[in-house]
Amino acid sequence: MSKWECTVCGWVYDPAEGEPGQNVEPGTSFEDLPDDFVCPECGVGKDMFEEVSE
Repeated sequence: MSKWECTVCGWVYDPAEGEPGQNVEPGTSFEDLPDDFVCPECGVGKDMFEEVSE
């Protein structure tokens, strides 16, 4: 699963870690995040993330 980076602040969503602050379990792909998911650092929505090429 790919990591996704917030284009505003640079925070990276790592599916292996999930996002405990929003009750997102480890192993959840970016595509499966709820529509109301926001960056925990700056608060922007999923539309402001870009896939990180490894």
